[in-house]
Formats: sequence, C-alpha cells, structure tokens
Amino acid sequence: MGDESSAHTAAGVGPARTFRAIGTTISVLTVDPSASDAAERELRAEVDALDRACSRFRPDSEIAAVHAAEGAPVVVSPLLAELLSASLTVARFTAGLVDPTVGTVVESIGYDRDFDALERDGPAIDRPLVPAPGWRCIELDDERRLLRVPAGVRIDLGSSAKAFAADRAACAIAAATSTGVLVNLGGDIAVAGDAPDGGWLIGLAGDSSTAPERTERVVAIFSGGLASSGTGVRTWRRGNRALHHIVDPRTGDVAGTSWSLVSVVASTCLVANAASTAAIVLGEEALAWLERAALPARLVRDDGSVDVVAGWPEEPAGP
Repeated sequence: MGDESSAHTAAGVGPARTFRAIGTTISVLTVDPSASDAAERELRAEVDALDRACSRFRPDSEIAAVHAAEGAPVVVSPLLAELLSASLTVARFTAGLVDPTVGTVVESIGYDRDFDALERDGPAIDRPLVPAPGWRCIELDDERRLLRVPAGVRIDLGSSAKAFAADRAACAIAAATSTGVLVNLGGDIAVAGDAPDGGWLIGLAGDSSTAPERTERVVAIFSGGLASSGTGVRTWRRGNRALHHIVDPRTGDVAGTSWSLVSVVASTCLVANAASTAAIVLGEEALAWLERAALPARLVRDDGSVDVVAGWPEEPAGP
C-alpha cells in the first residue's frame, strides 16, 4: 500500500512500460519484449476498470452509487463483487486490522480526494475520531452480486483493490501473451508465468520516504507477490499533526507504529499487501503475527534498523 518497491529489469527482460494512473505509478515487465505492447494495453484496461468500479474520488464510480443508495441493496458488477469479496477475505484474515469500512475515517483525517490533489497543509481536525463501523456490517450475496452497505458507511478499498488488481492483471497478461510478466501497481507487485533467469529482481527502499530509484536491498521472486506498506510517502498535515494514509480501524486515527516500511512476500499480492498493512497497524506485535502466519517479511524502523522474520534473508552486515 504505497510506492515503496520497484522492479528492476532482469537479464533477458524487456524495458518496463510505465504510466501514471489512480494516483500512483504503474508499470509492467514481460520476459518476452515483443509482448510489451499487449501487456501495457491489458494493464491499462484493468486499471481503468478498477477505477470505474471502486474509486471513492469519482462521482460516477460504482462504489459512489452504492453509497448513494443509503442502505438499499444494489446489484453490482462482477468486478466490484470480486473486489468486495477480496476485501472481506482480507478483513477476516487480519481480524479487522485491514477493514474496507474505513472510508469515513480516512476522509475525516483529510484524505478526501485523489492524493495528487490533496492539500498538504490544512487546518486542525475539528471533530472526534471514531472507529470504523467494521467489515461485518457489509452484506454481499456473491451469487446474485447483491450488495448492501448501511447508510452512512463509506467503503474504501485502498488496502486491497490495487493488490487484487495486480494479481488479476498479471494472470490475465501471462495468459494472453504466453510469457512471464510482472505488474507493479504503486508498490503492489504480482508476477505470473515463467520468471526470467534469476527471478524478478525487486528493489526495496531504505525507508518509506526513499525515492524508488535509491533502493538499498534487492530481492528475487519467482511467483506470487510482494507488497510494501509505509508511513512516509502519502503524508500531509492538519494543524500541528503529521498524518499518513494507513489508519487503525479500531481507533479511527492514523496507525501509531514502530515501522517506517514493511515488505512481505506471499502466494499472492493480495495476501502480501494485507499482511504488510496489518503489520504497520500492529506495531511491535507484527513480528510475532507474521511469524505465526509464516509470511517472510522485512520491517524497517524509524531509525533505519531492520528486523526480518519467517525466513526473509538476513540483512548484510556492515554498510
């Protein structure tokens, strides 16, 4: 959830196709360079469909229509139904630490428009912060694609939709082009098909405010996904408070955390992103939680020191 990891071109892989959309930087790499055009077209279409389905900043999005229904049941598209189902799976997996009902919470701390248009310094928050309503209030009939969201509850799929879309796009592109592919949606990375020799090389920043080109560590993945969540990229101020985009649904406030950046690898980008976001919310408890879940992770503290768990490679000694 953020822009904290970047994909490096491996030997025999064509150059990345990169563009800006949905408030973040998006790129795709293919093992076969001749597939780059088709991969970019497919990815642009996937991202456009994602934006039209669940952007909370577009008045014509499907999720805006759900909010406008004020608690009445709404039949949603297959894509939005899948996105919501994925968000509920994430909520269950994280015991509500990553929750799709945080829309009002996020807006109350100032993140009420596309981040590129967000006022970076504004007046102090003048209303009490309250916990998110909780994911259990969402009623979704998967078979009929019938959705009911209580009046006043606003859905924010920012903690799951990009990762879900990265997985979906990578699989679709690999199937359409018969080559290995890596998709990077603002730090949510998914790969599919046969990886290049040596794997897909992913650069990790020293902390969440480091420019992507100034990576400090590089890891290789061959399947699944990698996601990084941090507190230093999407930031703003309200009054005398520095705020970031990861909220704790239990309090309605930004996560007070031990970590500047958390990177996780998993069988899918969706799981990796859910875990990295939950780790930011959990703080010190994240180390044991990730270990129990057997999810390899690298956690960077505010002072730059690094913890690794569940089989993530140890940091090299020395500078």
